[in-house]
Amino acid sequence: MRLDKFLKVSRLVKRRTVAQQACDGGRVSVGGRTAKPSYDVKVGDTLEISFGASKTRVRVVKLCDYIKAEDAATMYEIME
Repeated sequence: MRLDKFLKVSRLVKRRTVAQQACDGGRVSVGGRTAKPSYDVKVGDTLEISFGASKTRVRVVKLCDYIKAEDAATMYEIME
């Protein structure tokens, strides 16, 4: 699954275009390396998303093309 689509489906980012812009702007990294929107996300990848002063680190747990809003948080686990 593409990185921008994962961010949108998992509801970490509200819209796919915003996810694409975040990736193009260097605000999303996978395993410590800046990632493009077309990066192929795999289970076990560690994503770091920075918006403003806040940074969020998550580990990908599962991939789904569509998931209900209340179950979207099951696609990742937040890392401290």
